[in-house]
Amino acid sequence: MKIKLIAFSLSSALLLTACDNGSTLDPAKQIGANPQLPEAKNFLLPPMQVPEGVAWKAGEMPTVAEGLKIEKLADGFKHPRQLYVLPNNDVLVVEGNGPAKPTTRPKQMIMGIVQKASGKGGEGGNSITLLRNTNGNWEKHPFIKGLSSPFGVQLIGNTLYVANADSLMTFPYQPGQTEITAAGKELTELPGGPINHHWTKSLLASPDGTKLYVGVGSNSNITENGIGAEYRRAAVLEVDAASGASRIYASGLRNPTGLQWEPQTGKLWAIVNERDEIGADLVPDYMTSVQENGFYGWPWSYYGQHVDERVKPARPDMVEKAIKPDYALSSHVAPLGLWFYTGNGLPAEYRGGAFVSEHGSWNRKPLNGYRVAWVKFENGKPVGEPKTVVSGFLTEDQKQVRGLPVGLAQDQQGGLLIADDASNTVWRVTTR
Repeated sequence: MKIKLIAFSLSSALLLTACDNGSTLDPAKQIGANPQLPEAKNFLLPPMQVPEGVAWKAGEMPTVAEGLKIEKLADGFKHPRQLYVLPNNDVLVVEGNGPAKPTTRPKQMIMGIVQKASGKGGEGGNSITLLRNTNGNWEKHPFIKGLSSPFGVQLIGNTLYVANADSLMTFPYQPGQTEITAAGKELTELPGGPINHHWTKSLLASPDGTKLYVGVGSNSNITENGIGAEYRRAAVLEVDAASGASRIYASGLRNPTGLQWEPQTGKLWAIVNERDEIGADLVPDYMTSVQENGFYGWPWSYYGQHVDERVKPARPDMVEKAIKPDYALSSHVAPLGLWFYTGNGLPAEYRGGAFVSEHGSWNRKPLNGYRVAWVKFENGKPVGEPKTVVSGFLTEDQKQVRGLPVGLAQDQQGGLLIADDASNTVWRVTTR
């Protein structure tokens, strides 16, 4: 309770310092290929709005769109962040929160207090739990223990790859097993370090299983920790699945938290969390196709070639190279999960489109995100406005948050699975 009171006092103070700096744009105007981008602002203390993290009441569940239903698969996890469905329909639940941060740094201390108050903090399991459906009952099995802030997971043949906060690990896997006791082996290091600002490492295997793509976030908001701390960060790395040799596949992506193959074109797509502290309506988070050797602006520019004046020294040569993203999701929604739907367990209208989980953030008033949205795709490109598919995580008055959607997956029956890392629950959405 003491931490919550400190957090609310802190957020109130911040709001008082910038009480007129709330959003002036309808979020719908920052969605799509050409979002409205207002003038950037600079804050001594940026505006915040911090909802209180509370538990779902008995019988409460998220709200789903018409024609759908939602059920609880399992709960009692420790920060379920990502989901992965194995070939036998077992579900892996990756439980992790970020590594310890230096408490002597004021910004990190403030962020830690805010996270705990809003339900985004707390201990991570540093483990993977396996869910198995046995006669309609979902059994939980401790699958891998002793991980280090895990996030991404992929299976290639009989090798399970797990992306820790600072390393890509391999584990032997046999179909049907409910526990891996063999020690993991490090395939390659991943950018980490004592700060490790964006610690999540998203992971995706190539269709032929020879490569792995790793999303690595920046080590700061806009290089305030020095450009040297950004080595091989704000990038998608391509890793050889056999040797661990790697290269930068694409760069300038501030925090690519989700990677998926678009089913019609076969192109790599990512969702990206953009920079903060220049306004409630800047900068729109986005999803985009990822071009090999492409550069997407961070830190010198955003949404193409809009220069961020805070970054010194200026690099007009890099700004000139910056690729404009395909589709804005609006500002401060914090997308953490991406899934292109190919199943039959939901109405046909959803097939081929992209589900995006919007974890929500506190850098905007009113708050934005806190839902699972669906975006229609035509000819391999997103079109129209997102449709809210799962909501109710944030109360209507925006004072309390009961859940936070993160990782998405699709089971073999076509159900959409959602990891909720505030209520420590896995949800399943199907046709009513």
